[in-house]
This record gives sequence, C-alpha cells and structure tokens, in this order.
Amino acid sequence: MIGRLVILGGTGDLSGRFLMPALAALHAAGHLADGFRVTGASREEWSTERFREWIAEWLDRQGGSAPADARRAVVESAHYRRADVTDPEDVRAVVAGDEPVALYLALPPALFPRVVTALRSAGLPPGSRIVLEKPFGEDLDSARELNRLLAELVPERAVFRVDHFLAMTTVQNVLGSRLANRVLEPLWNSTHIAEVEIVWDESLALEGRAGYYDRVGALKDMVQNHLLQVLCLVAMEPPVTLGERDLRDRKVDVLRSVRLLTEYDVVHRTRRARYTAGRIDGREVPSYTDEEGVDPERGTETFAEVELELDSWRWAGTTFRLRSGKGLRGDRKEVAVRFRPVPHLPFGHSGEVVPNVLRFGLEPEGLTLDLMGTGSRAGHLTELELSARLEPGELPAYGRLLLDVLRGDPALSIRGDEAEEAWRVLTPVLSAWERGLVPLEEYPAGSDGPASRHAYGPGPVTRDALLHEETVLHTSGEAGGRP
Repeated sequence: MIGRLVILGGTGDLSGRFLMPALAALHAAGHLADGFRVTGASREEWSTERFREWIAEWLDRQGGSAPADARRAVVESAHYRRADVTDPEDVRAVVAGDEPVALYLALPPALFPRVVTALRSAGLPPGSRIVLEKPFGEDLDSARELNRLLAELVPERAVFRVDHFLAMTTVQNVLGSRLANRVLEPLWNSTHIAEVEIVWDESLALEGRAGYYDRVGALKDMVQNHLLQVLCLVAMEPPVTLGERDLRDRKVDVLRSVRLLTEYDVVHRTRRARYTAGRIDGREVPSYTDEEGVDPERGTETFAEVELELDSWRWAGTTFRLRSGKGLRGDRKEVAVRFRPVPHLPFGHSGEVVPNVLRFGLEPEGLTLDLMGTGSRAGHLTELELSARLEPGELPAYGRLLLDVLRGDPALSIRGDEAEEAWRVLTPVLSAWERGLVPLEEYPAGSDGPASRHAYGPGPVTRDALLHEETVLHTSGEAGGRP
C-alpha cells in the first residue's frame, strides 16, 4: 500500500473540499498506516505552516463526522512545495524519493497533457500511480492523445481515471439491487422496461465556477462521464466477478453497444438550453450570460439531454434518457426505471395510471418503487409507494476512491478504452451542436427547465398515453429504430 500522496494543484477547491476530508475519513477508519504523508504542490508562495492552516480551515467546514484526532493527523501529515506543475525540474523535486507515490492531478483538465509530459521527463519512482479527474480529454482525439502520453509514463493498471459517482453508495446500490435479487434480474430487459432516465437536475446555479464551467458545459461536465458511467452499471450484463477486468469489460460492452446518433437523431433526440434570470428559493439569480467570467458567445449550455438506444439482445427497444441541468426549481438526482404497462386491466379503470417505476435516489440516498393497487372501492385503482432509506457508506465517495488508489485496485477507475468509447458516443452530438443544428433554448432560473416534448414525465400519465407510447416504441423497433 502506498504511503505518500502528492497532490498537484494542492491548494485548489478539489483538494480542500473533497480530498482532505476523504483523508480524514480514511484516518478515522484506520485505513492509513502510521507515517502516511501528503504533499501539496502549487504555484502559491506558501509555507508548510500556511498549507496546514488552510487544510485545518477546510476540515472545520467539510470534515463531516471525522473525529478531531483524525483531522489533526491529516494536518500534521501535510507538507507543501511550491512548483510549476508543467516544469519537469519542479515536479522532479516534488516526487523525489525511492518510495512509490500516488500522484493526484487536482488540476484543470486542459493542463493534463502538459503535466503528464513534464512527469515523463522528470520520471516517477517505480510502482507509482497517477490519478486524473474528469473530464478525460476534451473530445475523442484529445482523449486518445492523453492515453498515449500516459502509456509512456506508467502501465495502464497504474492509471486511475476517477469518477466519484462510481464510488457513491447509491450508485453501487444499482449493482447490488440488480445482481443480488432474483425478483429483479429476470425483468431487467427491454421486454419489461420501456425507459430508463438517468437524471442529475440541481437548483445550484453557476456559483462562481465560470472559469471551468463556461468552457465545458452540461454535456461534458455531467453527461459524458458521470451519467454514462451510471448507464453502464444499469445496462451491463452481470459480470463474473466485481474485479477490475470483469467489471470494466462489461462496462465497455455497454458503451460499444450504444447506437451512434445520426444528424437527424441529434436534432430530434437531444436538447440543450441555458438559464435566464429568475428566482431560486427566494433569491434572485442572474442570467447565465450575466454571470462573472461567462463569455456569451461560447453558447455554453447549462442543461443537456440525450436519448440513446443500445443495440444489444437485452436492451433493443428501450430508451435511455440522460439529463442534467443547473439553476432548476429543485433537485432531482435519480435513476428512474420505468416498466411497460400490463397488457390488460380487468378493472374497467379509465383514470390515471402510474407506470411501475423503480427509482434509485442518488442524492439523497434511497430506493422507491411506484406501484398500482386496489383501493377501498371495489375495482378502483390507487397509487402505492414502497420506499427504503439507505445507510450511508463507511467512507465518502472520494475516501473510497483514494483507498482504491493507495491499495492499487483500479476496478472503479475508468480504463483507457472505456474513456475513448464514452467520447465516441457523444461525438455526433458535440459536432451537431457546434454547427448549430440543435437550437440553444432558454429557461428561467427556478423553473423546471425547457418544456418537455415527451408524453410522459416523472408523474402520472393516462393509460392511453402509455399504450400509445408502447405502439410508437414497437413500431420504431420494427423499422430499425429510425423514422
């Protein structure tokens, strides 16, 4: 197990908000050995004492339930080195030593190629590992080039392309619910499931992140990585084990099965929008284009939605809708699995029918099943809801990721070919959006986003609408999924 963590960009928000609290949780759980060290490197003219004060301030705010002695251990284990992380001589001084290091690139992704090039020139101690945050590259070509540079630095098994969604307890519960319950797995296919929605809608607006967000947007920030990763866990075939090879092979199979969107598909099956001025929870929110640091000419979207189909035996005929938006009325963060309606209702019921929906709450954590049952009146149907709260995991998501890095278990990291396949899926969307084939819609901050063009949504719909949707799905399936 590696005993030294080096954070390039050690004074940044990612380091203070997530990595330091994660280390405190690992200390509290007894996962870090005595003598563990963390080194922060950045351009700031700081001393180790100033760095430790900064860590203590973050842990006071974000340390969660970690006891005081664990927080103190993190602070005392920390050291600081001023460095230009793109300069080979500077990074050589930071990583100097005989023992292997876990090197975390807590940096803007645009710097990754230059930093990896500098590291290749400087050299790393044998057995070292490198950690990169999403997004991995800016498009398919840049992801391929970054993979090439990394292959010249360390073996693939020592590269950790991390996505903290994969370590969230609720995301892991998707696998647990699927693979450990016989009642679900026989139904987990297109014969029974009409649609899967993977949604991360939040009331949070830009909140000072223009320097990063305005160059990325909702599609690259959320859909290309987080939501596609969740799609893989929902749709993959049961792996033989949850080891790195079996799990990652099955995830790649899902991405390879995604049917590439044509220009017609992109126009009719994707949406992009950005918020205008409005009110969220009683506070005024300026228009996205009026936020400090935003360039309106970029046309950056704060809302993205993509509908995908998988060309596989299990999922042909099921729609997968991936959606994420900022500045909305409220938070909706879930995986919603909508089942097809029953073929016949003997109750003579003509009112609203709620489709059976299994919801995996991503934040807050929970599991809900929407059903229909008979009410107090004979032949009358009523809505039923079965729900369960999930216990939080022993470690926060970043704690789990760091522990895997230090132990050398890449099962929850993204393999090189997987990163490229994810970009392949969205390349037609990016290309069409850049050419303006899909209009950039607008929605007021604090609203539900751009108007839905679907006959159904998260709430109840009529049985006639559901049956109509079934007809459309099966008809399009017979025609190869194309108009």
